[in-house]
Amino acid sequence: MIPIAKPIIADDEIEEVVKVLKSGFIAQGPKVAEFEEKFADYVGVEHAAASSSGTTALHLALLAAGVKSGDEVITTPFTFAATGNSVLYVGAKPVFVDIDRDTYNLDPEKIEEAVTENTKVIMPVHLYGQPADMDPINKIANDNDLIVIEDAAQAHGAIYKGKKTGSLGDMGCFSFYPTKNMTTSEGGMVTTKSQEMAEMVRILRAHGESERYTHVTLGYNFRMTDIAAAIGVVQLKKLEKFNEQRINNANYLSEKIEGIEGVKPPYVAPDVKHVFHQYTVRVDNNKRDELKEFLNKNGVGTGIHYPKPIYQQKLYMELGFMSSCPEAEAASLEVLSLPVHPSLKTEDLDKIVSVLEDASTKIL
Repeated sequence: MIPIAKPIIADDEIEEVVKVLKSGFIAQGPKVAEFEEKFADYVGVEHAAASSSGTTALHLALLAAGVKSGDEVITTPFTFAATGNSVLYVGAKPVFVDIDRDTYNLDPEKIEEAVTENTKVIMPVHLYGQPADMDPINKIANDNDLIVIEDAAQAHGAIYKGKKTGSLGDMGCFSFYPTKNMTTSEGGMVTTKSQEMAEMVRILRAHGESERYTHVTLGYNFRMTDIAAAIGVVQLKKLEKFNEQRINNANYLSEKIEGIEGVKPPYVAPDVKHVFHQYTVRVDNNKRDELKEFLNKNGVGTGIHYPKPIYQQKLYMELGFMSSCPEAEAASLEVLSLPVHPSLKTEDLDKIVSVLEDASTKIL
């Protein structure tokens, strides 16, 4: 089976972890500080604050933005549940706006009509590794005095008009889960140009401490360990190479798949660098699930990202969410992710194409 994802951990990551273990300083310490500095420099911002996961990064960013009960956060329903859940954590209401059919990202034309006097934040997601259309999103935010928090959990190193994701809004949030473009095993990061926001994130992630045993607000234990950061420092050095391999694999697949009827390769918007956290095709004629089963039976791993919009999840339905986002609903029935990770060899890519070609004559 060709897996849908495969983290790459080599001897140099292991060696750095061993050094940390031998140092005796295994909780948040100097290695986390080093990782934060290097990640901020990579993204192109002044500040980065590490956390225990991408979800806690989102949670911390919302808290640092002052989001509270009664506030609204405009975001996409077509993403992993953590995006919406992080809004619920702070007592606010996620307001789901439909997506662009081609990019699967928030449709800026739908955002403005969703803004109310209670709106505090716009939270776009750079889905699958493709940046959202940030210029119009930032304009709407500026016109309405709103904060922009990028959910960049799938977009490490992606670029929009010359700037990296994580530097395009007021704050950016990254995940380092094992399937991401780089990993720390578990971990997250908040990036920002604002010293005030960065300081608040750091206070909130460590029990509300402004200094040792001085608690100035209700905080959490959302810290990253030096063990995780040691992996991250090494992975960051490899990120560009990993991304280029993903892009090359995606281009290879798209060129071969273009002629297969019933399967539409991913669209890449102009002026962006899409880093292909996922390579997601669109399957016509209600054949997605049948194609998924065919691929799996023939040794090709797949994923459905995502099988239903967030507002159709049981939790959200029980909370009374009644959104209607036709493009998100259509995508949830048609998208299928194929392997694109850097571990793939040419023979793996050829097998994926071959199985798809076989499927086109039998089920598509």
